[in-house]
Order: sequence, then C-alpha cells, then structure tokens
Amino acid sequence: MRIRFLRHSDFHRLFELANKAGVGVTTLQPNAERLQSRIAASMAAVAGEPRLGDASYFFALEDETTGQLVGTSGIESAVGMHDTWYNYRVGLTVHTSRELDIYKQLTTLFLSSDLTGSSELCSLFLLPEHRGNGNGALLSKSRFLFMAEFPHRFAERVIAEMRGVSDETGRSPFWESLGRHFFKMDFARADFLSYVGNKSFIAELMPSYPIYTCLLSEEAQAAVAEVHPATRPARKLLEAEGFRYRGYVDIFDAGPSLECALTDVRAVRDSQLFKSLSVNATPEGGESWLVSNRKLADFRCALAMTHPLEGSLPLTADVLQRLEIADGDSVRAVRLAP
Repeated sequence: MRIRFLRHSDFHRLFELANKAGVGVTTLQPNAERLQSRIAASMAAVAGEPRLGDASYFFALEDETTGQLVGTSGIESAVGMHDTWYNYRVGLTVHTSRELDIYKQLTTLFLSSDLTGSSELCSLFLLPEHRGNGNGALLSKSRFLFMAEFPHRFAERVIAEMRGVSDETGRSPFWESLGRHFFKMDFARADFLSYVGNKSFIAELMPSYPIYTCLLSEEAQAAVAEVHPATRPARKLLEAEGFRYRGYVDIFDAGPSLECALTDVRAVRDSQLFKSLSVNATPEGGESWLVSNRKLADFRCALAMTHPLEGSLPLTADVLQRLEIADGDSVRAVRLAP
C-alpha cells in the first residue's frame, strides 16, 4: 500500500468509494462535478504556490498489487476564507435566584465562526475490508508528513471535524431534534447542500441566538460531541497525535471538532530527515515507520519496517519502489505509533 495524490484517471473509482462512504462523511459524497473539481484543485495546488485558503490536497491509498484505490484522505489549507465556516461553540449559561434558592448551569450552543482560517483534515474513508494492518494509520497520518515538509502551505491550527452520531439509515438524532425544525429537509440533504458549497441557507435559516440543549431530546443531548461508531478509531488515532476536543461541534450532527497546533502534532514534531539506505531484508528489531519521499506533486508515502542508523534509514527495494526513490535519496520519516 502507498499514498499518492488523486488523478483525473482515478475519478470512476473515487466515485465508487464516495458511494460507499455513507451519510455524514460530508466532504466525500457521490457528486461527480464536485469530485472532479476537487481532483483538479488538488492537482493545481501542487503545481504552484497558491494562497492560503485556495489550496486543497486530495490523497488516495493505492493497493499497488491491483492498482485499486481503497481509501481517501484530504487537507483543506484554510477553511472559511471564501464561504462562512459555521460551528456550534458549546458553552454554559448560568441562571440563579437567591430568593428561590435556584442555581442552574445549562449547556448552551452558540453559532460561531471561530475556526475560520484553520487547516482542516477531511475526506478520510477506508474500505472496511482493508482496515487493519496499519492501513488506516497510513491513510490518516501520511498527511502529517506532507504538512511537516511544506508547513508554509498550512495554518498554525489544524482541525478535524468528526462524523457525528447517526443510525444505519443516516438518521441523526441531533438533526431531528434541532435542524429539521428550521430547514424542513432531512439530514442527508442538508449535509449535501453544505458540501457542494450552497451554504447561504445556513445563515438564512439557522437561529443565531443561543440554543439550550435541555430543550432537545435526550437522544440529541447525548449525541453532542460524540462520534459515529465507525469514526471512533479515527478519533483515537488523532488524539494519540495530540488533537483534542475544545468545545466546538458540527451544526448538523453535533460531531466534535478536534484541534491541535500544527507544530504540536506528534508526527509533524517528531518527523526526521534521513538518507535512504537500500537493504535486502528488514533490519533486525525493525518497527513500523511512516516514510515519505519529500516531493510535492509526486508525493508518496508508505509504511516500512525499519530501524534508523546514524543519519540513514534502511529500506527494502519494495519500499523504495513504492516511494519512487533510489538508494541515497532523502526521506522524511516518523514512527507510526507514538
């Protein structure tokens, strides 16, 4: 398996993946025009030096033995620079009366654009049959080696909006208890309109005043800042890299936004530069490492069982081939796990 950028020739397979992602994976939906434009935007971003907020990077996990695409991930360099970026900030409102001896702390949702300008990790999806063997970690964490190599292309803060709670039919309890009253459409439709860029309806219809969660159903209250069961491994992985929930949730399904300073992301902070060293076999005592080829448009990243030597990283011929590099070329690498 290896990571590379998506190309126009990948479109049909990408469309199949998007069909399998399901409701709630907002930035990976089966809309042909949108997917094609995202591939084009990614290719344009690595072909030049776009302004922060104009760049989008779209990666694929490729099974080299079959040429099949089995997963996707992405990075938006800065969100909300052209369209308003909305979240709910989860806060507390206190009501008290000495005369009645009442003191109440109420969880409250405030419509916010506080995360505007952050870089966003997005579009993470891996086919169920390929989960395991480090594939999910490779797909997610490879983005950090790219960001470590080209930090000027990204914001100081990195966020990841986690998929919120919904059932097997795509029903979101948070949406049913709140959003549906204002939008008169189902969760999947609202999520789709947000994805394709038609966000004016949010500002026009979403209540701008604070919302007391105690007025929502118990099921909706329980969903605030919780993730979809399929998303729990992705959340755990990001938290191991230093990401934390800081009180912001999605306005549609109340999934949590995790965030971390770019320089504090473990894989960014701890990544190192090595000279590749071609070897015939995995070094004794080898561990799983993420290794990238340090290239921009031809970025490649793969897993390698290895153990660093003084200034060099032993890599087998198979790994060198996946990275499309030769013996002695420079690589950036980090241990797969903290």
